[in-house]
Amino acid sequence: MREGEREVPELYTYDMKFDELPGGTLVRQGLADIAADRVSAESLLVMIGAPRLRNLGFGVPETGPVDPELSLYNLLAESDADSAHGRYNALIRLLVSFERAVESGA
Repeated sequence: MREGEREVPELYTYDMKFDELPGGTLVRQGLADIAADRVSAESLLVMIGAPRLRNLGFGVPETGPVDPELSLYNLLAESDADSAHGRYNALIRLLVSFERAVESGA
């Protein structure tokens, strides 16, 4: 560790039960989609949360869409423009709930 850097404990563990955490199935699928180089609502959601997820010990790549927020919204709007905003907000709430659950050690 270099001077001035702080050690960040890895809160994520391989035995973590994603499905028991709020938004866990979305994050698990998003990580799998990223590993398979697939663009999906789940992978874009993980890219939106990438900085915080990396700090929690998740292996989220540094590279990705320039604007994952807009990419996610556009993807949702393709299937139903009228509900895209509500679905986008619901996904973001689930992501934040997942991050908070991991931080709390749930």
